[in-house]
Amino acid sequence: MILYPAIDLKDGQCVRLLRGAMEEATVFNDDPAAQAAAFEAAGCAWVHLVDLNGAFAGKPVNGAAVEAILARLTVPAQLGGGIRDMATIEAWIARGLARVILGTVAVRDPALVRAAARAHPGKIAVGIDARDGMAAVEGWAETTDISALDLARRFEDAGVAAIIYTDIARDGAMQGPNVEATAALAHAVSIPVIASGGVSSMEDLRALKTCGAPLDGAISGRAIYDGRIDVSEAVRVLAG
Repeated sequence: MILYPAIDLKDGQCVRLLRGAMEEATVFNDDPAAQAAAFEAAGCAWVHLVDLNGAFAGKPVNGAAVEAILARLTVPAQLGGGIRDMATIEAWIARGLARVILGTVAVRDPALVRAAARAHPGKIAVGIDARDGMAAVEGWAETTDISALDLARRFEDAGVAAIIYTDIARDGAMQGPNVEATAALAHAVSIPVIASGGVSSMEDLRALKTCGAPLDGAISGRAIYDGRIDVSEAVRVLAG
């Protein structure tokens, strides 16, 4: 399993939200590029980026911060938030982004996801954010009538590189991930699944690693910044 340390970008700063609420933002670093470099130095093989402003605006907002991060990193990075058309997807890939995460557009325009996955093999992931098992979109502001599982199954044959599954109720709440729901999703589809939301301790990471499902990795943010998870140790545990 891979540890994906999270850098959530709001107004050019590295922040964490509580259950996706923009007004519940805590700033952890005002130099996201330096934070990304620190994660790489600690042994991380990937970095997970989210343009929070972009998720609400429906277009990239923190582009300058992302470009600064990409300029500092030698390991790959994945980015989600406000990426909703092919031109934006291709622009980010051209700038060196290893993987683009499509969330809202996966519900609104699944044909775009399929077309992007065909055009850019291995570089397109689907972000599925669930509230009570149902997919949420528009920066989690709207809950749809599509279950997370049904949404994942729609892309089973699309060639997407991964599914990032987030339980919104757990995100930033330091209450542990929804291991059962994450494992169930990973068992139900052949697409690699990355766990997100609520990963708050080494015990949580071990629970995901030993859940019996073939998880690709786990995303953690607040617990790393709070010092509850040591990045170097987490990388070793998940790789072991």
